[in-house]
Amino acid sequence: MPLALIETGHCNVDLKPSPIKPSWIIEGNPETRAHLLSTSACGTASTVIWSCTEGKFNWYYDVDETIMILEGSIVLESEGIPPKRYGVGDVIFFHNGAHAKWHVEGYVKKVAFLRHATPIGFGFAIRAVNKLRRMSYVFGGRRSGRLVGAG
Repeated sequence: MPLALIETGHCNVDLKPSPIKPSWIIEGNPETRAHLLSTSACGTASTVIWSCTEGKFNWYYDVDETIMILEGSIVLESEGIPPKRYGVGDVIFFHNGAHAKWHVEGYVKKVAFLRHATPIGFGFAIRAVNKLRRMSYVFGGRRSGRLVGAG
């Protein structure tokens, strides 16, 4: 069955338990819950809603992850970076291989956009193919992807 070309979701979904590795927990008993909203056709990108109760823990990133905090706040610190508080509306990007110490102050809920990194050479090839594809649409008399009236 083919994937839908447009998928919709909502941040107010039922979240299922998604525990932190016990060896990562520094302090407290943080309880994490998550819900997968979408996955790309190639399986390299996904969108997740995630929440966590109060506690301190390490997090080790094995994918690129961009988050936006929807509720609550956290204090993040990492090697060479002093602790800093983030709250509703803040957007943070973690590169694959990053490590951060999280301190959840009461509760936090985020939307996370996860992407498996591609090797550099492969990434260049993908961008080249996409550029050629966009150019062929323009030269072939098809729409260039711009919205009508968007100037």
